[in-house]
Amino acid sequence: MDSPMGNLPDFEKAHGLVSAIVQDASTNEVLMHAWMNETAWKRTLQEGRAVYWSRSRKALWRKGEVSGNHQVVREILVDCDGDSVLLKVDQMGGAACHTGRRSCFYHKVVGSSFRIISSPLFSPDDAS
Repeated sequence: MDSPMGNLPDFEKAHGLVSAIVQDASTNEVLMHAWMNETAWKRTLQEGRAVYWSRSRKALWRKGEVSGNHQVVREILVDCDGDSVLLKVDQMGGAACHTGRRSCFYHKVVGSSFRIISSPLFSPDDAS
């Protein structure tokens, strides 16, 4: 059943931002987490490529604008509260993480320490 989008996502709950989980559209691997403001949301819908809000730089950023590893959006889901979105993407270039890894989730908790479970696909220094 289709319904109008109304106030989804709800950018007012978290001071103008919603959480964006990014998942590979083919494998369902979680690639990264980012933030979107309303402008990033609208540009993502218009362009079909992932656009986020950088809290540290206080600016929009298109995933892959420096590295070339952009994200083509295949599907978007909004959670029940409207304060989080799930982007299912085709990750172009293989790496979603700024460290050059496929996924940003490469620190595995083992007991009371971390284990790095993946290697970079490219050097971040080469993407600049």
